[in-house]
Amino acid sequence: MKKKSRIVLLTLLVLAGAGILALLNFYGTFYHDNIASGEKPQEIRIYRNYTGEQLIDAVLASGSVDNEKTFLRAAKVMKLKDGFKPGLYRFKKGMGNKAIVRTLQKGWQQPVRLVIPGYYRSLDRFADFLGEQLEAGRDAFLNTLNDKTVAEKYGFTPETFIGMFIPNTYEVWWTVTPEEFVERMHTEYVKFWTADRDAKALAIGLTRQEVSTLASIVIEETKNEAEMPRIAGVYMNRLHKEMLLQADPTVIFAIGDPSIKRVLNRHLETDSPYNTYKYAGLPPGPITMPPVAAIDAVLNYERHDYLYFCAKDNFDGTHAFAKTLSAHNENARRYQRALAGQLRAVTAP
Repeated sequence: MKKKSRIVLLTLLVLAGAGILALLNFYGTFYHDNIASGEKPQEIRIYRNYTGEQLIDAVLASGSVDNEKTFLRAAKVMKLKDGFKPGLYRFKKGMGNKAIVRTLQKGWQQPVRLVIPGYYRSLDRFADFLGEQLEAGRDAFLNTLNDKTVAEKYGFTPETFIGMFIPNTYEVWWTVTPEEFVERMHTEYVKFWTADRDAKALAIGLTRQEVSTLASIVIEETKNEAEMPRIAGVYMNRLHKEMLLQADPTVIFAIGDPSIKRVLNRHLETDSPYNTYKYAGLPPGPITMPPVAAIDAVLNYERHDYLYFCAKDNFDGTHAFAKTLSAHNENARRYQRALAGQLRAVTAP
C-alpha cells in the first residue's frame, strides 16, 4: 500500500513538473520579454510585396528579437506568415512574442515624422525627398505629382501645384500612397489658409496661389526672416506701378540652372514666362516651395516707397533698399567695389 502511494505521489510530482515546464515554455514562447537590449527600438520596414518568409527574415535581420527560436515558434503557432500588414514598426522593450506577432498581424505601425523643409524648386525634387522617406518610392510619387488631372482636382495648374504643399512637420503612415498623401496635404493646405490669411490676401489683391508665387521669389532673395516683409513690399510696389518685377531668381529658374550665382545680361534674354525681366506681373507659379515665413511676409508686407534693393557691401546677407534708380545704382556700385576688393584680396600673392 505504501509502495502504491509512493508511485502515485511520484507520478503526481512528475506531472506537476511537466506542467510547470509546459507553463514556463508557454510563457517563454508567448509572453516573456523578447526584445533585444539597446538604446532605442529598431525600425522594421515591411513592404506590401513581402512574402511570409521575407517578413520573418526582416524581423530577424533587424536584430530586434532576443531569442529567435521562441519568436519562430510563436510565429508558426500564430500563423504569422498567413496574414500580416505592411508598415513601419518599432518594437518596445517588454514586448513578448505574442505582442510582436499581433502587432504585425494587426498593422499597428508607427507613424513617420515627415519634416518638409520647403525650398524644393520642382515637384521632381519633392518626389525624390518623399521617395526616400516613404514606402511608395520616387517614381510613384513623381507620377502622381506630375499628373495634370491630380493638380486640377484640387484647383491648381501643374505650374501652381507645388504651392499646395505647405512646409511643416507632419506625421504620416510610412505606407501612405501618393494619392493619400496628396489628399492629406490638401487638407493641411485648407487648414493653413485660415479666414485671417484669406482676408489679408484679399486686402492686398492677391489670390492664395499668387501669394505663394510671390513668397517663392521672396525666399529666393533672402533667408533673413526680418527682411522678408520689406522685400515683399518692394515687389508689391512694382506690381502696383505695373513695373517689371526684374527678379533675378525667376531668371535662374527659367534657365533651369540653380548653380548660377550672378545673373548676366545674356541670361536676361532667356525667353520664358518666368523671366520677369521680359514679362510683366507674377510668373505662372512658384519658383520654389515657399516656407510659411515667406508666405506670411507677403501677407503682411511692409508698406514703404522702396522700388529697388541689392546686396549690402558688408556681405552680411541683408540688402540695401532704394526709392530711386540713381540711389539703387549707387548701392550697386558700392557692392561691386566691395566685391572686387574681396576678390583681389583672395587672389593676391
